[in-house]
Amino acid sequence: MSSGALPGFRDFYPDELARRAHIFQAWRAVARRYAFVEYDGPPLEPLDLYTRKSGDEIVGQLYNFVDKGGREVALRPEMTPTFARMVGARANALRKPVRWFSTPQLFRYERAQRGRLREHYQLNVDIVGEASEVADAELVAVAVDIMRELGLTSADVRARVSDRRLLSGVLQALGVTEAQVPAVYAVVDKLARQPREVSAEKLAAAGLSAATVEEVLTLASGTTLETLRARFGAHPAAAESIERFGRYLEHCAALGIGDWVDLDLSIVRGLAYYTGIVFEFFDAKGELRAICGGGRYDTLLKALGGTDLPALGFGMGDVVLGELLQDRGLFPTTIGTTADLYLIAGHWAVGRPYAEALQLVSALRRAGFQVDHGLNAERFLSQATRNQVDGAKKAGAAAVFGVREDGEVEVTAILGKMKDAPTHTMSLAAILAGEPSTMQALRDWLRAQRDSISNSHG
Repeated sequence: MSSGALPGFRDFYPDELARRAHIFQAWRAVARRYAFVEYDGPPLEPLDLYTRKSGDEIVGQLYNFVDKGGREVALRPEMTPTFARMVGARANALRKPVRWFSTPQLFRYERAQRGRLREHYQLNVDIVGEASEVADAELVAVAVDIMRELGLTSADVRARVSDRRLLSGVLQALGVTEAQVPAVYAVVDKLARQPREVSAEKLAAAGLSAATVEEVLTLASGTTLETLRARFGAHPAAAESIERFGRYLEHCAALGIGDWVDLDLSIVRGLAYYTGIVFEFFDAKGELRAICGGGRYDTLLKALGGTDLPALGFGMGDVVLGELLQDRGLFPTTIGTTADLYLIAGHWAVGRPYAEALQLVSALRRAGFQVDHGLNAERFLSQATRNQVDGAKKAGAAAVFGVREDGEVEVTAILGKMKDAPTHTMSLAAILAGEPSTMQALRDWLRAQRDSISNSHG
């Protein structure tokens, strides 16, 4: 009998789930800040929804089967086809531009390795109904602000951006024929993953001259918009795309993300449905797989959902992002803790009924505090105070509390050293009555204790 999760799948113990929740919180907070609204769809879809988009070869990467109704179905490997189907179903009624996001769990049957599992969660952010390059800049700004929300900077992450129309225009200006373009795209897309001489051989095999091969490899290995403008700005095939990309970079700068963005013509995004600006985010050290990727796909909605509207979007998975945050030490040290307050007998007056302790716990919870206790009346009254404080610390509590002989509730901070630990007292009657100023004073005191510890460590 198996003793663990299936290969490529994860168990989420509380600490791991808390880290995932930390990422989700950033995803949702930033997406909503940009006025995107959340949606979801079914994890099981008709198989042909994916084969229509990616061809029959994708079946080998899917968890697919025939259901009890005789239908060929698959667990969703990506969200874009579901998104296209849903938008297509209500296209006429939806306010444009559509600004939606989702956080689905996705499944692919492929070899598990670092940064790639057989299941993962992914933020999908999409805009439908706007063709302007302002929308492209807005989309990449969402991804940048998620990096910022999680404590990453432009020194940690780079947004590598290109435009298929720009690359196509440059290739045409270099004499690459329309028939040769798909082969060139395939080589350029793999430049970072194969030796230069292999790329050169493949370009030559596609019919490019030696001089053109060298120009393609040089431009795709690193260039600037100024270089492209000087070299191809007067060529009719490239001029419009160069100017469009220039406007896009200006919008990025105005949105405050210009220092995150690098022009990189090798970013092609292997999927054929991309039609315009495309991008991928990578850690600046180059140690991990892509953090996210996406771009403009103006013809895909018509192919999948019958809706002829311009569209663009990106996907950002939790696996690589989590590895990057872990490597940079950016997961909060208190992640996974669950309690603000922990009830202990060391603060409990002799003779007070245990029922009163539960009433106090309940009143504090109703006020919004996270409160833990031992769930055992006999142990509560008999266990040594030190053991109860240890239990409180393991629960991640900021403070312990109980009722004194005089009927006052005493709260003691346990984040630092217990000797001379700060205390806070409140009226039991005020707590049981849910008196707002009493509860707010406790919130302020707890915040001050956490801030004090954070500042002392900073």
